[in-house]
Amino acid sequence: MKDDFRIRFLIVDDEPTIRKLCMQVAESLGFLCLEAESAEAALRLVQSESPELVVTDLRLPEESGVELLERIKSAQPRTEVAIMTGHGSIDSAVEAMRLGAYHYITKPFAIEELKLILERMAEKVRLVAERDFLRDRVNAEAELNRITGSSPSIQHVLRLVGRLKDTRTPVLITGESGTGKELVARAIHFQGPFAQRPFVAVDCSSLVPTLIESELFGYEKGAFTGAVKTRPGLFQAAQGGTIFLDEVAELPLEMQSKLLRVLQEKELRPVGSTSNVKVDVRVIAASNRDLDSAYRAGAFRKDLYFRLNVVAVHVPPLRERKSDIPLLARCFLDRFAPNLSLAITPAATNALLQYDWPGNVRELENCIERAVTLRNHDRIEVGDLPSAVRTVATLVFETGANAPTDLEDLERMTIQRVFEQVGGDKMLAGKMLGISRATLYRKLKRYNIGGDASTRPAAGPPN
Repeated sequence: MKDDFRIRFLIVDDEPTIRKLCMQVAESLGFLCLEAESAEAALRLVQSESPELVVTDLRLPEESGVELLERIKSAQPRTEVAIMTGHGSIDSAVEAMRLGAYHYITKPFAIEELKLILERMAEKVRLVAERDFLRDRVNAEAELNRITGSSPSIQHVLRLVGRLKDTRTPVLITGESGTGKELVARAIHFQGPFAQRPFVAVDCSSLVPTLIESELFGYEKGAFTGAVKTRPGLFQAAQGGTIFLDEVAELPLEMQSKLLRVLQEKELRPVGSTSNVKVDVRVIAASNRDLDSAYRAGAFRKDLYFRLNVVAVHVPPLRERKSDIPLLARCFLDRFAPNLSLAITPAATNALLQYDWPGNVRELENCIERAVTLRNHDRIEVGDLPSAVRTVATLVFETGANAPTDLEDLERMTIQRVFEQVGGDKMLAGKMLGISRATLYRKLKRYNIGGDASTRPAAGPPN
């Protein structure tokens, strides 16, 4: 977490003197302060400003502090709320704690008492934020390791990620299903300075058409049948961070128009609300469709296309970077069998290289997971692969359609790139390629890769 993280504090009380005193104490602690004189005004601020700390009087003009507590916890579960109460209402304050209040403050209160409670609430907020940040960071690093490959096309993608991670520029990621578009979006977000802020992924193709607007922009209580409480949308959940709109082309044209307004005005209006809410989010969109053709055909808004397509990143299909397949397969083996020294036989590797992978990297991942689960030996053989992969390999073998030459070229390029990637470390190169040191030395000599490739290891049978 960054050291300049500042707590947002909201005091809710109909007495101006109480609000002023509480804000003075909060400001002395370095908090950003907000005030409201009623529950409705407080809820509007909770929705637009997302305060981390709230102190509310038990008795408010329209509804009780306990009712406000329940509505705040429903909309913002991580917001910490303390209740101020008189001596005669201690039972109500205890009930509020049962419903999720952090503590209660008895009026009249000493300034030091209020200060101590606020400090403790702030410490809890910081600890929770730190925990979530570290957990997301670890998860993100694990995900980023899945962007694997030494082919020129995937290296170009990684270079673009490096340039975009420090900016707030909108990005459009294109590529077939299964190529790893969301991984690229996560890399852009989590490798940059905004990594500690929210990353919210939205699969636009899975949203129910009649509920898309309320999911993205939120809604007010009573906005429609079933809206029993106010709920913020996914854009508000991403406040200050990144929202990833996967398969954005699946949004209806009417929704595209509303999305364009949010991007232009940086504000939205929840369903059923009469006021706008400011939002500050970076938008990364993705699509497996050709949006250039889609907007020309009238299926996608031209103005939204150009608003999203400030920088485009194309993730290539796996069939266009087959030299990465052995390295990807090795990575998946290490993930699904971390405590086993499994290898992929040359015949199985050849089968993987011959297949065109219409499902791309995701299909290869599923293939290796299946092979690890169903294998009967300490290695992955052709028989462990899915029938579609085996069938293509059999046809190539039977027809002899230039397979040896193609495979040798792919093998040479793969070994060359891996060898360069690991800086000439033969032990690491062998592990990444899934072959023994003896086999690696033999192939280095065969393809004239590395200055001392002719030196064979003292022992160890070839694969």
